[in-house]
Parts: sequence; C-alpha cells; structure tokens
Amino acid sequence: MTKIEYPVRINKYLAQKNICSRREADKFISEGRVTINGRPAVLGDKVNFEDKVVMNKKAMPSKVYLAFNKPIGIVTHGPQKGEQDIKAVLNYPKHVFPVGRLDKDSWGLILLTNDGRVTKKLLDPEENHEKEYVVEVNKPVKALFMRQMEMGVRLDDGYKTKPCKIRKIDNTHFAIILTEGKKRQIRRMCASLNHHVEDLKRVRVANVKLGKLEVGEYRKIQSQELKNFLETLEIQ
Repeated sequence: MTKIEYPVRINKYLAQKNICSRREADKFISEGRVTINGRPAVLGDKVNFEDKVVMNKKAMPSKVYLAFNKPIGIVTHGPQKGEQDIKAVLNYPKHVFPVGRLDKDSWGLILLTNDGRVTKKLLDPEENHEKEYVVEVNKPVKALFMRQMEMGVRLDDGYKTKPCKIRKIDNTHFAIILTEGKKRQIRRMCASLNHHVEDLKRVRVANVKLGKLEVGEYRKIQSQELKNFLETLEIQ
C-alpha cells in the first residue's frame, strides 16, 4: 500500500486506503457517506494521521468484475462514427467500464468492472502486472528477433520498451508477456524489427486467463480467481 503523507485530501486518503477511487470518493463525500471525527466530510477536506475517517457503505453498489473476449473491430473507448464499443455488444445489466485498452484490430481478454480502484493499480507500469498475448507475424520467428523483442525495442517515437518475456510457439507465432501498455505496443515493436502483425490475441491479465471464453462472451471473475486478482492488486 502507498505510504500516506499527512495532511492529505480526503478523496486521496480514501483512494490510498484502497477504499475507492478518488472520483468515487468525491461522489460518496457529496452524498454524505463520509465523516471525519464524527462530522460530515466536505470536498477538499484534509485528513491528519490522528483523524478518524468513517465511510457508510450501506446501499453502495456491489462490485462487479468481468472477463470479456473482445471481438476484432470493436473499440474499447471513444467510438467514432460507424464504430461500436464494448457497451454496444456487451449485454450486461449493470454499468461497467473497460480497464485499459485493446486496439480495434486485436481481440481477446479485456477486464470490465465498476470498481475504480482497479484501473490505476492494474495499468501503472511501475506495478509490473503481467499481460500476455499470442501473436502471429508475417515472417518466421527467428532467434535474433526473439532476443531483440525480449531486451526491449526502440519504437517510432524514440521510446524503448521495457524488457519482456517471449516464447516461440511455432514458425510464425509467439507468446509475449508485457508489464507496460503503450498504444499499439506489440504491433509497433514488431514493425521496428520489420515484422507485420497478422493476428494479436490477449490471453491473460495478471492471474485472469481468457481460457475457453468464446469471442463476444463474458464471464464473472469470482471465488478464488477474484480473491487472487484483488490480492495481486493489493486491494481489500
């Protein structure tokens, strides 16, 4: 858990305590659910080490965590004219949002939730949470290509990717595990080494696996899988 430096704003305090996200904290404060030393908190309040902060969790929406197999052609955020996003194809009764992105031309596992704590924890490259992909390229996967990918590749904007894990599957397929998520990163890494990605599938995020989930289908993350996932993110 992040070390808290006092005094700290009430919304940041609740987020650092892994109670909710800052945005959710602002909502709960506005609804009168949070008290500091017995008095209702207001937006902008600051908390000191000795203060007693209590949040009324009654009537709070239950947390939902989904694994979804995103089809090719579906965007995760901000659809343009003629495009569909996940909300348009995911038939789920509660409001959930995608955690991170999976580009339009790729498919496979993306997580959705209504728990704002997950996003920062899962997407921060400093946290080193793994995301695994299976990739098909247009050329034979050779040893030099594997070594260069594993050590880190200089992208078209000058950024050098972090070292990663890579495993050859067959002549044109490999599995790659990243702990960061630059825009279209794997495609750009391959392009830097003169390889074109023919197919890109995400198969794992942290401990959550795509498994046999069909394209366009979702399942709830629950039981031991959910417990392990939240423990990995250090979320209570």
